[in-house]
Amino acid sequence: EELSFERVMDIYSMEAASGVIISMGGQIPNNIAMPLHRQGVRILGTTPDMIDGAENRYKFSRMLDRIGVDQPKWKELTSVEDAKVFCESVGYPVLVRPSYVLSGAAMNVAHKSEDLEAYLTEAARVTLDCPVVISKFILEAKEIEVDAVALHGQLVMHVVSEHVENAGVHSGDATLVLPPVDLDEITVRKVEAAAMKVANALNVTGPMNIQFIAKNNEIKVIECNLRAARSFPFVSKTVGIDLAKMATKVMLGRKVKPYPVDVKSLPHIGVKVAQFSFTRLLGADPILGVEMASTGEVACFGVNREEAYAKALTATNCKLPTKSVALSIGTYKDKIEFLESVKRLHAMGYRIYA
Repeated sequence: EELSFERVMDIYSMEAASGVIISMGGQIPNNIAMPLHRQGVRILGTTPDMIDGAENRYKFSRMLDRIGVDQPKWKELTSVEDAKVFCESVGYPVLVRPSYVLSGAAMNVAHKSEDLEAYLTEAARVTLDCPVVISKFILEAKEIEVDAVALHGQLVMHVVSEHVENAGVHSGDATLVLPPVDLDEITVRKVEAAAMKVANALNVTGPMNIQFIAKNNEIKVIECNLRAARSFPFVSKTVGIDLAKMATKVMLGRKVKPYPVDVKSLPHIGVKVAQFSFTRLLGADPILGVEMASTGEVACFGVNREEAYAKALTATNCKLPTKSVALSIGTYKDKIEFLESVKRLHAMGYRIYA
């Protein structure tokens, strides 16, 4: 059964509970944080007002402007005409972002004004009483995640990981690498500084996850979730520290010692790969986008990124080719980028169909 406000209230009163932890159950508990708060439920950890400040796109974007943390250019949706004017000024593509949605539902990238109208109608229907924000969609940018535990707005522990796919693929579908291999040290420092500012502004006590995009050593915040994200267990296993236990202690007011994690000293690299079921779902579109499509995920360790990735792919029942490879790459630019790899495959004796 899906978690609901009524069931939580029933259990809360039946158990005569002293408090509720809502940051370990995914997106739905965050959605019912304010209704629970209005009923007088004692919520442990980050306050519902602050959760609303992160989930409500308009409030969050305004807060980032206020604390001086960069983000893609944005505007709250008031009318379709205003939206079109904004999109023409920043240039397409743009991202339509509803508030309080699960797995990027109704989030879409619009490449032209016709797309925009259709997506705005869908987004407005999904979040009737919450704002829809339109922001500039930055192409060919790297996506970075920070999983952290904070106490009264101060980071107790944080870990930075990177996506293999460019920004625009939902984090639940993306391949995650920890420790990051391709990130510049300057970029990591900027990401950490921005994460500290956001945690402080939202006075976070408990788990949090922030997603950034980076391009040319400039970083911008995409979103922040004041809860344990799906990357939390992966990060815990990879660095060998139980983040969920630490976050729980923080929320209960118990003592924890800050753990500065030096990911460079880890004896392995962890790679998380998504599992898809496109072949089992009639009419499924196998092109990845901002709305989540995966049905599971696998994480594996290796001495390097490539070994861990190959293990994880094999674990998702993806059979690695032994004789030939068919390539459907798309744009000329992508073909050029992949050319060196094709040469290596050819040298290894693979037959290439392309």
